[in-house]
Amino acid sequence: NPVKQKNNNYVAIMAGGIGSRFWPASRTARPKQFLDILGIGKSLLRLTFERFLKLVPAENIFIVTHEMYFNLTKEHLPELTDNQIICEPSRNTTAPCVAYTSFKLQALDPDANIVFAPSDHLILKEDVFIHNLQKALDFAADNDALLTLGIQPTRPDTGYGYIHFEKENEDGVHKVLRFVEKPPLEKAVEYVQSGEYLWNGGIFIWNVNTILSAFKNLSPDIYHILSKGARYYNTMEEQEFVNLNYPLTPSISVDYAILEKSPNVYTIPTDMGWSDLGTWASLHVEREKDMAGNVIQGKQVLTTHVSDCLIRANDDKLVVINGLHDYIVVDEEDVLLIFPKSKEQEIKKITQEVEKLAGQVFL
Repeated sequence: NPVKQKNNNYVAIMAGGIGSRFWPASRTARPKQFLDILGIGKSLLRLTFERFLKLVPAENIFIVTHEMYFNLTKEHLPELTDNQIICEPSRNTTAPCVAYTSFKLQALDPDANIVFAPSDHLILKEDVFIHNLQKALDFAADNDALLTLGIQPTRPDTGYGYIHFEKENEDGVHKVLRFVEKPPLEKAVEYVQSGEYLWNGGIFIWNVNTILSAFKNLSPDIYHILSKGARYYNTMEEQEFVNLNYPLTPSISVDYAILEKSPNVYTIPTDMGWSDLGTWASLHVEREKDMAGNVIQGKQVLTTHVSDCLIRANDDKLVVINGLHDYIVVDEEDVLLIFPKSKEQEIKKITQEVEKLAGQVFL
C-alpha cells in the first residue's frame, strides 16, 4: 500500500455560542448549532462537519465549544475523539479561542494550516466553498498571510461587516485594505455598487505559525497566557491548565485583536450561496416557500389567509392559523412565540424580559 500522505490541513469549527436570536428553539442548554433549524433531519453542526469532510479527513476536524456542550458535541459527531472537542471554560469571544486552538494544533503538527469557521452557516454552493478554501490553504502554506473568505454581497445588508479589498490580485487572492463595521444603509448601498467590498463571514484560513506570530506581536497578553500551556496541550493535563488560565484572557474578537491591526491580511472573493442564518427572518429568506410565501416546518399545520410567515411546530401538534401576515410562529413544548417578522431584532431583548418574569427556566 502507498504510504498515506500526511494531511497538514485542519478545520476548527466554532460551536460555542448560544444563538439567542433563535429563541425559543435555541436555548442555553441546546443552542441552535445543535438544532435541526432547516427542518431536514440534521443539525447545523452536523451539516457543517459533513461539508468539511470534502476538504479534510474526520481526524483533522476539531470542534471548539463551551465545556457544557461536550456531551452534545459527542452525540452529534460520534466520529470524533475526545481530544478533537476543544472545551472553553468561559465565553471570551473568538480571539482566545483561536489562540488556544492554534497552540493545541501546533503541538500536534508544527506545519498545520487551519480553517476557522462558524458551525451554523448555510452554504448552498459547497463545491465553490471547498475549492476556494483549498486555494486559501495552499496560499497560507506558502506565504506569510492571514486569509478570509470574502462573500460576494447580494444586497446592501446593514447586518454584516464589510471587507474593502484591492482589485489587483494573485490568482484570485486579494490584499485586504481594511475591515468596515456594520454600515448604515446608504453606506452599504455605496459599498455594494462599488464592487470593492465583500461581506465578512468570519471564515479564516492561516498557517499555525503565521497566526501565533500575529498573536505574539499584536495581542501579547493572550499569547503569553496560553503559550504557558505548550507542554500540556493534547495531554491529560490540558483541561486543567485551560480551566485555570483561559478565563484570564481578555474577551475580544479575533477581528479586533488581530485582523484589523495586521498588515498581511488577504481575501478570496467567493460566491457560495452563503447565509449566516443569524435570525428567524434569514431562515425564512433561505428556505423554500409555499404559494403564499410561508415557510412551514411541521406536519400538521393548517393555514388560511396566512402569508409571508415562518411557522415551526412539532410534527405531532396540530396548529391552526388564520389571518396572519409577516409573522414568526415558533411552538416549542414549553414556549410559544408569535412575533412580527419586521421586529425580530427585538427577540434578543425579549429574552431579558422572560428572565425577569421566570428566571432561567425558559432560556
